[in-house]
Amino acid sequence: MAPVESGFEGEATGDKRGKKPQGWKCMPFIIATETFEKVASIGVVANLTVYLVKRFNIGQIEAANITNIFFGTLNFAPLLGAFISDIYLGRFKTLAYGCFASLLGMLGLTLSTSLPALKPPICNETTRLGGGCNSPSTLQLSVLYLSLGFLVIGGGAIRPCSLPFGVDQFDKTDEESRKGLNSYYNWYYGTTTAALVLSMTIIIYIQNNVSWPMGFGIPTFLMLLAVIILFLGTNLYVHVQPEGSIFAGIAKVLVASFKKRNLKLPCLHDINQQESMLYNPPSKGNRVFKLPLTSQFRFLNKGAIVSDDDINVDGSARNSWELCTVQQIEEVKCLIRIVPIFVSGVLCFVALAQQFTYIILQTFTMDCHLGTHFEIPGGSVVSISLIALTLFIPIYDRILVPIARRFTGVESGISLLQRQGIGLVISPISMVVAGLVERKRRNSALSNGRMSPMSVLWLAPQLVLMGIAEGFNAVGQIEFYNKQFPESMQTIAGSLFFCAIAGANYLSTALVNIMRKVTTRDGHSSWLTDNINLGKLDYYFYFIALMGVLNLIYFLICSHYYQYKVMSLHAEESIKISMEEEATEIDIDTDAPSK
Repeated sequence: MAPVESGFEGEATGDKRGKKPQGWKCMPFIIATETFEKVASIGVVANLTVYLVKRFNIGQIEAANITNIFFGTLNFAPLLGAFISDIYLGRFKTLAYGCFASLLGMLGLTLSTSLPALKPPICNETTRLGGGCNSPSTLQLSVLYLSLGFLVIGGGAIRPCSLPFGVDQFDKTDEESRKGLNSYYNWYYGTTTAALVLSMTIIIYIQNNVSWPMGFGIPTFLMLLAVIILFLGTNLYVHVQPEGSIFAGIAKVLVASFKKRNLKLPCLHDINQQESMLYNPPSKGNRVFKLPLTSQFRFLNKGAIVSDDDINVDGSARNSWELCTVQQIEEVKCLIRIVPIFVSGVLCFVALAQQFTYIILQTFTMDCHLGTHFEIPGGSVVSISLIALTLFIPIYDRILVPIARRFTGVESGISLLQRQGIGLVISPISMVVAGLVERKRRNSALSNGRMSPMSVLWLAPQLVLMGIAEGFNAVGQIEFYNKQFPESMQTIAGSLFFCAIAGANYLSTALVNIMRKVTTRDGHSSWLTDNINLGKLDYYFYFIALMGVLNLIYFLICSHYYQYKVMSLHAEESIKISMEEEATEIDIDTDAPSK
């Protein structure tokens, strides 16, 4: 949270001095890199449970847990990647190392499914249900986990840096360049969505119906292309210097406030007068927004009280661990306000996490045929949710927002918190629907000798509802983080969404283990078993729905007390503008989320 210097390395450092951002000339390289990485990583994640069960002879519940842990770690890693990028490497180097790591991970998975020594013998369905399949050896598991580890490293480096690195290539002081930046966001999300659809349909179909080596080999080749394309644009890129970790700034605010806890704040009843008496030097660099002092969490304001010998002759703080700026303090307050909302997002994604685990397990016992000849791959069924999300977003933007705007008078139709709240309402409803469908599926399977004649399209209603819930809550979260975090925390804002998904996957794994232990007491059979026909998966879905209702109540309480960020617009002079909750939408680059 140190003052941010002029953003471009070309303006600040030696050999790049004077280099101007090239804008759209750089975009084909950056967008292609992100698109191919998405095809590779999602092609693994979406079908990992199927791969572990059918090709690695791992039990269904254990496979679901491995998928949850992997997916959770993959989404938590961007926080560490953002930290390393901000302090040491910068975005380009972090992105480059991440691409190499993902390539190694994909290569390892391709080898694990191609070489006989790296995979257990194929086991038929009857033997698998009877528990007679050969378990993978230590070597085979080691190669598998090492490959997944490289994918985690690669995803952690690529995800927080890809979108911001593209933004770095536009000159934000030029009007035409800003228009190009908005177009870049549209292309970025359009191509990454296309990559998701490609991964969850064609790639998964090849894995399940043609061959696993080819199904992993194609994404590996695309990841190799991503590395090559990224480096082809090297001479065009403008590189942003590492700006330093915001975590150090947070620590300095907390330490300085604690050290001065016994001092009295001036002008307690006039926050504007109080701000003028605290340490509030002008911001450096070309950042657009400066945060004015607020009275919430005012104990932190003491960190900006100027004592004797706190300031050097040039106006700088003598010890940044004893005196902080108003800007630093308000940035920490933004983070504190957002944390409770972030927690509600984690609980919402617990329902979404089931799409990559138990829905796929359900497809193993259902009729996956469309017509006589075509069979839908189990991992591709989840794409119904993605398609629903893709179709819903333009409907929301072009139809629902204008209608809502007429009633609310808000430019965005509804507030960011209201948008998240609607998603939290739909999420438990989807889990109730999932429970009803699962009950019908299980009864049908037990009546027909293990395999249910029900079509997998019975799963479509819950997936459509989850897609709409994601369109409200998940997209709302991304926009919320990007608009409510100060600009010096934008890398963290891009990472926080992935951290919410990660937390949900870890929580899902914990819930599964707790649920298995609790429901087997007193000789009862577990709700969650490797043979889901003998369990009570519908009860588990109802339990998640109940958690969703409690989470909604928690969210409503947090939303009631949340204070939206207030900003000051400054160019040559600081002009304070009181902004209503997302009123504002001044046309700057923070409006777009990181997908």
